[in-house]
Amino acid sequence: MLKQLSETQLGIFYALGAYLMWGFAPIYFKYLEFVPVYEILAHRVIWSVVVTGIIITLLSGWSDVYKICKIPKKLLLLCVSSLLISCNWSVFIWAISNDRMLDASLGYFINPLINVVLGLLFFNESLSRVKWVAVGLAFIGVLIQVFALGALPWVSLVLPLSFAFYALLRKKIRVEALTGLFIETLLVAPIALYYLFVIADSEYVNMLNNGLSLNFWLMFAGIVTALPLIFFGQAALRLKLSTLGFFQYLAPSLLFVFAVVFYGEQLSLNKMITFMFIWSGVVLFAFEKLILQKLK
Repeated sequence: MLKQLSETQLGIFYALGAYLMWGFAPIYFKYLEFVPVYEILAHRVIWSVVVTGIIITLLSGWSDVYKICKIPKKLLLLCVSSLLISCNWSVFIWAISNDRMLDASLGYFINPLINVVLGLLFFNESLSRVKWVAVGLAFIGVLIQVFALGALPWVSLVLPLSFAFYALLRKKIRVEALTGLFIETLLVAPIALYYLFVIADSEYVNMLNNGLSLNFWLMFAGIVTALPLIFFGQAALRLKLSTLGFFQYLAPSLLFVFAVVFYGEQLSLNKMITFMFIWSGVVLFAFEKLILQKLK
């Protein structure tokens, strides 16, 4: 079925898959909130290496890994991207564990604004007038939050900046998604292993003392981490950065619902107004053709 799709359609399929998986990921991390943040991060890295390594073996893809390792420039850029995604992961886990889901949601709503700017600066991507209006509405929403609080919550800044520049690097490197993720996690795996075996001191750090269920959920971090990023990497190769960015509204929308409906986070008036402006921009961006047809 996937072979019958155009490259753009395939990119949309991968983007939807990635952002839906990211949208439901907070449920997983909320379940593990009793485990220290950096331990979960270490497990994400280590088990992602294992999962991607197994997939690469099944697909006979080790030759691609060796090729990338022989190109110092790409290896250096993957080292930078690995640090960016590790930063993003740690802040996201911290936000989920500390009842800051709404701040994380706002951050990922801001992300496409940064993607649009980076797309214009680095790839000469253009936007129609309707899309500029959509971006403008989202930007107004961000400004309302800034004026209401005096500043954006730091979570709402670090998450979009780290992920937007990660997406930029991955698009410029043009490394196959699975290969890139394996190398990225492999590069930071020694740090993760050192943390678990030398620094971490919680009651859950020794997996031999944990129950089978907890160990399963810790190892499942590899799948939760690897699968959406593999999908995202495939989407990034096929879609404009600005188009790819606006798919991300799916994940923070789900995060917003989970925060307010299921986890009881308080939604202030200024945040509600912010989200309304951003959602208006999303509607314009997503239904541009339909809106233009109605206006004719």
